[in-house]
Amino acid sequence: MVSARAYSRRSSEPSIKGRLIFVGGLLGLGMLAIVARLFQLQVLEYDVYKVLAEGQHSSDSTLVPKRGSILLRDRFDGTLHPVAKDREVWQVFAIPRDIKADLASTTQMVADFTNQPYDELYKILSVTTGTYKIVAKDVPMDQAQALQAKRLPGIGVTKGPSRFYPEQGLGGQIFGFVSFNDKNVREGRYGIESSMNEDLAGKYGSIKLETDAAGRPLSIGTTQLEQKKDGSDIVLTIDRTIQYEACRRIALAVQEFQADGGTVIVLDPQTGAIWAMCSAPDYDPANYGKIDSVSVLNNPSTLDEFEPGSIFKPLTIAAGLDAELINPRTTYEDKGEEKIDDFTIRNSDHLAHGVQTMTDVLRKSLNTGTIFVQRLLGKERFNDYVKKFGLGVKTGIELSPEGDGNISPLEKKGQIYAATGSYGQGITATPLQMAAAFQALANGGTLMRPHIVREIIAPDGTRTVTVPSEIRQVVSARAARLVSGMMVTVVEEGHGKRAAVPGYYVAGKTGTAQIANPNGPGYLPDATIGSFAGYAPSDDPKFVMLVKIDRPRTVQYAEASAAPVWGDLAAFLLRYLQVKPERPITEKPAPPLPVAPAASTTAPSATGTKP
Repeated sequence: MVSARAYSRRSSEPSIKGRLIFVGGLLGLGMLAIVARLFQLQVLEYDVYKVLAEGQHSSDSTLVPKRGSILLRDRFDGTLHPVAKDREVWQVFAIPRDIKADLASTTQMVADFTNQPYDELYKILSVTTGTYKIVAKDVPMDQAQALQAKRLPGIGVTKGPSRFYPEQGLGGQIFGFVSFNDKNVREGRYGIESSMNEDLAGKYGSIKLETDAAGRPLSIGTTQLEQKKDGSDIVLTIDRTIQYEACRRIALAVQEFQADGGTVIVLDPQTGAIWAMCSAPDYDPANYGKIDSVSVLNNPSTLDEFEPGSIFKPLTIAAGLDAELINPRTTYEDKGEEKIDDFTIRNSDHLAHGVQTMTDVLRKSLNTGTIFVQRLLGKERFNDYVKKFGLGVKTGIELSPEGDGNISPLEKKGQIYAATGSYGQGITATPLQMAAAFQALANGGTLMRPHIVREIIAPDGTRTVTVPSEIRQVVSARAARLVSGMMVTVVEEGHGKRAAVPGYYVAGKTGTAQIANPNGPGYLPDATIGSFAGYAPSDDPKFVMLVKIDRPRTVQYAEASAAPVWGDLAAFLLRYLQVKPERPITEKPAPPLPVAPAASTTAPSATGTKP
């Protein structure tokens, strides 16, 4: 007979085993839940928490991408030098709706620690409709940390991106700057920062977490993640050394000639790549808020439209050569003036030179000579050549805004407009358009599209390289070669002597253009624009360059303003590009004092006013 104690012991064994199995099952389920949660966190939602760990830079879960850099590549060793890049700086942000203390005292404390104007801060902090606002950037670390120690509700300190421009004096008008728009998003303004903003800025992302009443993320809540995409780096065609020299020299020239401004453009004749583009006055992108006038933000190289004057004459001569209506020795009789419609057009020196060749037309800069060629071409064909040279339309360079220029007067009835247009009066072009036209002459008559972006480097390292783009054959290689030789005489014997470089043959042309009256018909008295456009060496050009001096006051003519600046920079370029001299180097002779302008000062304007 089994005892009661033994029976009790037997009957309790299944109960204990059941409990153990139950507890073990619970533990197993718990472990399974933990493993599942870890799998969710570490695998399924890895990207979410990775993003959170990197920092969000805002309270509304906006994921800020890293903005790409703007870079210049060294010509000789290929190294990249940043001219615009992001760096981490201390920032103070505010969430106005969370400010609990007295607004005035909070504003005053923030102003004290950030050196920001009290009135401006108060306006920002008093608006409670937004969720997140940066109120101060580039705050010194000690001040930022001291403010953070105050633990002011609604006020926070973080590290955020700020645009840094390490190179000074390299042309702010090319680079532009970065500022916050009305949605508190960083955005490029002007220059490459603006025109290439989509590539540089990348794409903002976002993260949405389901939270409890206290604003804490729920461990079992849903998460929506839209990944950010960092911006691409932009490598420019600008040569860092050439750009520096161009900017330095044009600034000195504007100062020396007491001019309103000046522009220089240097480009590759074979590809259209811009090696230098600089104007004075300019501005520092790192301190764009300190500019005196917003007009300085625009790039004169691409936006300013001016009557080119006599630097246009080689284009007319090239058109005549291409049409086989003239050759360098073709003659005409220069009577010193031409009567067209109701107007009288004279040479700039007011002289009649008698029988002259087409080479003399460029060497002496005779207005009557280009009118002779234009008449041979006829209005329509002349207009067609002007368009083929790229005038009247944007070049398509990766910079904005860009001007079209205005050649519409050539469409008007009457002969006067084409006649004055033949020597660059009554029509307008941008400096870049004129530099590109000379690039075509230097490149065997082939016009290339100017470009300033060499390549785009994506965050994953993928490179998109700009392929040089041929626009059209403007004139024949023969015509381009002939007009180049004719322009050499301008530098050797004519008004361009001060652009000469000892040891080399330089092809170029001066231009002294009148400035149209912005308030009515006619031109401003005693106000001119001096320019020189050309290339060297003339037989195998290594660069094309245009120099423009706006309204110089210490000299009148381009041969005394733009030409010497061009020659000085050209001498540097030939040395820098290691171009061997073509002939014995002799001392550069002192040029004679200018006796005549290189462009018309007496011809009527396109509006029909008399000289």
